[in-house]
Amino acid sequence: MLPLDAGMLDGLPDPVFLVDQGLIVVDFNRAARRLLGEKALGANLDESLNNPHVIQAIGQSLSGAPGKRSEVFLPYPIARNFEFSVWRLPDLKSPGPVWAMVALHDITASKKADEMRADFVANVSHELRSPLSSLLGFIETLRGAARDDPAATERFLGIMESEAQRMTRLINELLVLSKLETVEHIRPEGTIDLRPVLNQVAATLGVRAKERGMDIAVDLPGDLPLVTGDPDELTQVFQNLLVNAVNYGRANSAIRVVVAARIVIPGTETPAVSVSVINLGDGIPPEDIPRLTERFYRVDKGRSRKMGGTGLGLAIVKHIVARHRGFLDIKCQLGHETSFTVYLPHANS
Repeated sequence: MLPLDAGMLDGLPDPVFLVDQGLIVVDFNRAARRLLGEKALGANLDESLNNPHVIQAIGQSLSGAPGKRSEVFLPYPIARNFEFSVWRLPDLKSPGPVWAMVALHDITASKKADEMRADFVANVSHELRSPLSSLLGFIETLRGAARDDPAATERFLGIMESEAQRMTRLINELLVLSKLETVEHIRPEGTIDLRPVLNQVAATLGVRAKERGMDIAVDLPGDLPLVTGDPDELTQVFQNLLVNAVNYGRANSAIRVVVAARIVIPGTETPAVSVSVINLGDGIPPEDIPRLTERFYRVDKGRSRKMGGTGLGLAIVKHIVARHRGFLDIKCQLGHETSFTVYLPHANS
């Protein structure tokens, strides 16, 4: 008779299973069945869980070693990290057959969060180190070799101002991201008309676009439903997208802002308004598209920094769109069109 029926633990989200001294799986709960597969029951554990570390720990436990807890990585069926615990049933004083009970607690999310925090600190440090090093170098030069050179002083001060402005933008955008993460679960309650928002953003960036020989054309339908949203946040979304279109689009080309009034959010039946920002340029390699909204991710790092970019603009767009319960879709044809489309639910939908 088994000392425990693992099926009693079907309500647990963590895989739990029992193996005998021959490493045969004698029982498992529902979560372990999903992990190991239906055919694992009655079969050798080696056939369904190819992990020498786990097998070794189970063997040691069956031999009477104290229970063990450690971390393991299991690549199949989905790559995940688990906290692994194993102990012997019954204890050494009990006669008869023995089993090892194994419990696996999924820690993939917490591991990824730790990695993201570490990457975030490293990225922020890197982003600030470069301009700070430049500032310190220019200050040293101005105090020394360029002390009596007005032309060099003026040139260095201009570069120092540019670097200080980039650091200021970086800090401001980090504060924006921090605030968005705090309120992302709270959907905005206001309703707004996107017409004035889009026209204002296009007019504001029109001068910058003309410097590169580009025109911004806004295509608005006659009947445009209201959407639920925060006007300041949505202004930032379309401003960030248009800034990217101007910076990375082809000189002397057109930027189109195309609005569709009555569609649905992809994968849902939620009625929505879509706003597509479309530009002509070199485009984005397909392998880079899924990572564009990651913090500090840049396709062309040198070009982005030269333009004063922080690498946070699209991350901000992603969080604002998520807070509005919308959807961001990115499509690109290399050497041709790139489009960023924001879907926003109709008011009261």
